[in-house]
Amino acid sequence: AGSVHARMGEKEPVLFLHIMMFAKHNLLHFTVPRMQAARTFFHNAIVHWLLIGTFFLNIALWCLVAYFIRPGNIPIILHYNVYFGVDLVGAWWHSYALPTMSIIFVFINMFVALWLYQWKERIASYILLLATLLLQMSALIACASIILINY
Repeated sequence: AGSVHARMGEKEPVLFLHIMMFAKHNLLHFTVPRMQAARTFFHNAIVHWLLIGTFFLNIALWCLVAYFIRPGNIPIILHYNVYFGVDLVGAWWHSYALPTMSIIFVFINMFVALWLYQWKERIASYILLLATLLLQMSALIACASIILINY
């Protein structure tokens, strides 16, 4: 009787080659149009300028926090409420949470916008990138208020 591999004999390499050729054909079939769509996505003028503005604001956000927030043992005010006053105090490195979450949202939204663009949903892609730019503006205002409260 023998094992399964012994019974297959020389058919196993042929079957493996057929599977590999099928996978290669389908992989090339699906990735080439997607890569062309990604190339056109990043060369689109609207996408290009929205991403430039988004990354410029994010770099400004990181520079602002790095310049004004210095390492130390004194806790800093992270949130101020008009009705209750100071309601969140933390270490100096907690102020970096806002720029970190901001850049994470930028990359997530950029990949979702690319996915939408590949499926010919260009308007939705533009709106998502515009919302990402507005998110960066909001984060910049929030960091500026943290800095203003502490200095």
